[in-house]
Amino acid sequence: MSLWPRALSLRLALLFALVGVLLLGAIGFYLYQSLEREIAWRDDQALLGRLERMRTLLDDSASIEALRQRPQLYANMLGNRDSLLWIVDDHGEVLIEINPAGQAVPQLPRGPAVQLRDALETEPARLAWLHVEHEGRGLTLIAGKLLAEREQMLAAYRLKLWLALAAGALLAFLLGWLVSQRGLRPVRELASRAQAIDVQHLHLRLDEVQQVSELRSLSAALNQMLARLEDGFAQLSRFSEDLAHEMRTPLSNLMGHTQQTLRHPRSVEDYQNLLASNQEEYERLARMIDSMLFLARTEQPQASVKRETVDLHGLVEQLCEYFEGMAEERELQLVNRAEGILQADQGLLRRALANLLANALRHAAPGSPVSIASQLRDGRLEVGVHNLGEPIGAEHLPHLFERFYRCDPSRALPGDTGGLGLAIVRSIMQLHGGSVRVESGEQGTRFILIFSAR
Repeated sequence: MSLWPRALSLRLALLFALVGVLLLGAIGFYLYQSLEREIAWRDDQALLGRLERMRTLLDDSASIEALRQRPQLYANMLGNRDSLLWIVDDHGEVLIEINPAGQAVPQLPRGPAVQLRDALETEPARLAWLHVEHEGRGLTLIAGKLLAEREQMLAAYRLKLWLALAAGALLAFLLGWLVSQRGLRPVRELASRAQAIDVQHLHLRLDEVQQVSELRSLSAALNQMLARLEDGFAQLSRFSEDLAHEMRTPLSNLMGHTQQTLRHPRSVEDYQNLLASNQEEYERLARMIDSMLFLARTEQPQASVKRETVDLHGLVEQLCEYFEGMAEERELQLVNRAEGILQADQGLLRRALANLLANALRHAAPGSPVSIASQLRDGRLEVGVHNLGEPIGAEHLPHLFERFYRCDPSRALPGDTGGLGLAIVRSIMQLHGGSVRVESGEQGTRFILIFSAR
């Protein structure tokens, strides 16, 4: 389970506090380091100054013994109990000593110039020393300062920094909480408006949150999603109504004919005619159910096609042989002008072309040709089915590929798919990543399958 809070406002407040802590911590660390370096530098300068003054006193005194007899000259110069002072000759004899803390005399290497280092014998201290020649003998001047006072001051400063950091983190969290609550108010307003949208109010849109630029894209995307949902719901409602209507007609016919026949005794021939009539209605229902199942399968997200190399001319030739009897009954001529190779699902492509051919044969003028042709245009392969006949009205063209749509609902020819044939063609083309369009005029009607280049 994640320890990160789920509330976005709380997350923002914590992040705000974290940023504040990091910023304050970085500033505090920098100030602490700067103060520590400044104090150390000042202490070193004070030690160097004391060495220089002791050297001056030595130069101004007649002898080291005279200086030892007047300790107030250098004792007053030190000024506090944290200061240390030694003058040691080359034999290690301490000639002058000011050592309130009882520190041991440090053993220091000689050098041509002033040297500085830390000493950690009894108490931490900072030492500076200088080797000089006086009255023919070597002397080592040592000045020191105990670091206890410095450490106490730095410890007090560190405590104040930690307290300031804690107070800053708490204040940053509270301010972050207030800022996030105010900043997320448009999001809460957007959520409240979204809660008002249900099945009965799909027409509502989230177009009032315009003052926050970051939410415009979100509200626009949600509005587009709502528009798609509204269209899908409306389409589903129409589909349900159309399905009920299409199913009711054959069922009413079956029930009516059966009830009429059962009212009086009938001959065997009458019963045979009833069964033959019922068989036609059953076949119509079966075709409708098969078409609906096919559409449902093709619209599944995981639906896919098994592409293979298809000889377009050979496939159309097979369809022409299959529909040859239907064409002869209507005195129509099938013309195969399709050429080329296509990567597609052969079974689905055959079904799409079969639906278009059956539709063209049903509505073609007697004695006219029905042609299937192909051509390459802008890198895409177009396969068209053309027939001569009564033009389709312009008001019907945008709706031809909708489910159960008929230009003349009163006409139901044998073998009719119940208004689902062209919807199946569109679904097949969508599976192939292509499209279908229709053109209709005085020169006839042409349904065109468009396969995108791959």
